[in-house]
Amino acid sequence: MTNEKAKKIIKNEGLQRFNWYNAHPLKENEVGIRISNNNHWEVYVTDERASVVQGSIKVFDDESDALDNFIKRLRTEKILFQ
Repeated sequence: MTNEKAKKIIKNEGLQRFNWYNAHPLKENEVGIRISNNNHWEVYVTDERASVVQGSIKVFDDESDALDNFIKRLRTEKILFQ
């Protein structure tokens, strides 16, 4: 998946509660994607105190795989908070 495709999915499906490459400080109950210090991609979720849930961090060598996981988690988050 590309950045453009992920953004299109987010818009078309009305996905919310996300942090796109550290666009803002962490907020509660959101899904995030970021690049780690060692040039890997990380997808994570935050809890009700806006802290990254350590067991939720998944590290990827490929951005496309990270974006697939990010979108999958966002879709799940949407269902949980409807």
